[in-house]
Amino acid sequence: MPARFIGVGIATALSAMTTLAVADTLPARKAGLWESKTVSAEGNTTARQCIDEKTDQLAQGAFGASQNCSKRNLVKTSTGYKGETECKIGPISAAGTSLITGDFSSKIHMEVDTTLTGIPNAKEPVRRQMVIDATYIGPCEAGQSPGDIIMPDGKIVKMPQTAPR
Repeated sequence: MPARFIGVGIATALSAMTTLAVADTLPARKAGLWESKTVSAEGNTTARQCIDEKTDQLAQGAFGASQNCSKRNLVKTSTGYKGETECKIGPISAAGTSLITGDFSSKIHMEVDTTLTGIPNAKEPVRRQMVIDATYIGPCEAGQSPGDIIMPDGKIVKMPQTAPR
């Protein structure tokens, strides 16, 4: 599975969780090691991420902070959360919906449906649908730092940190 696809999947998942947090707020994930399984038409992948309170907040803010979004709605429902976004990222427009359920301490389930327009060399809008199931594994493993994303091949990707203010 190419690292680019995994990165896009993680970015989309975090974006779905975070850019929505306007009207309502998603609960924080339990600190520790989380495994996310992403299923989509483009392929399936599994990655792990070590998080703590600070990196969870960074993850929930990292992808939404720089996007120009004309619509960001998150509404608590009887079963979880429903979100809608419309954002422009450079030449690309993204409109999406997300259904998010789970207890955020042991599991999270997300169904994400996004339509992208303005992608260079794409003649028509591109629709991306994915289902992401994240499960709490336990404490982060020895040598892992909060924010580390462990790819299927074992490579570790460091989550970007915010610049000092």
